[in-house]
Amino acid sequence: MTKRFLATTILAVTTLLAGALPADADTATFARELPLPYEGDADQVVTVVGADETATTAELTAWRRSGSGWRVVLGPVSAFVGKQGIGEASETTSHTPAGVWTLTEGFGNEPDNGYKIPYLQIDDNDWWVSDTESEFYNQYYRCAPGECPFNEEAGEDLGTVGRAYDRAAVIDYNRDPATPGAGSAFFLHVSTGRPTAGCVSIPAPELDKLLKWLDPAKEPVIDIGIA
Repeated sequence: MTKRFLATTILAVTTLLAGALPADADTATFARELPLPYEGDADQVVTVVGADETATTAELTAWRRSGSGWRVVLGPVSAFVGKQGIGEASETTSHTPAGVWTLTEGFGNEPDNGYKIPYLQIDDNDWWVSDTESEFYNQYYRCAPGECPFNEEAGEDLGTVGRAYDRAAVIDYNRDPATPGAGSAFFLHVSTGRPTAGCVSIPAPELDKLLKWLDPAKEPVIDIGIA
């Protein structure tokens, strides 16, 4: 057996096994740079990279810090982004916001599946407020339909959205403080097979793995941009 053939065989076996690794294992054999600029202190980064500003699909990859570089933990996974691509978000556009945002909490129709981040199982009394006149703008709020202290038509009754919200992580864009009109209710949620109103979506199995991996102690962030 030649050295070249042996090396090729080892590489093929390694690639095959990598596809079966759990979400907290490294699928890269060496540390490398992230595909988007990042200078923060997070030890977990989820990159979402679009080919250009108008692209409605992107490549999502989860990375963990390793020395002076980064190692792949999950992905790359094909993702959908906003119908108007990646750019400056607002209440009047369907852009996915470009930039770096923390991932601090999750929610969904489905129950917690062993996640480290705070996670809320939702019903039709759980809302995300998009009323720009409300003091609760771009916040979670719980109230019965018809009894909420904000314009319910300018918001999402999370429990009624359907399978897109079977599981989701909140993208902390325009929060604390929130600027009215700059955009609200941006989530990383289950894909429905089409572009979104500004959220990022991936297939349910990959999202479940990602939620299991996210660890508040490692200060996870999502980094969204153009290649």
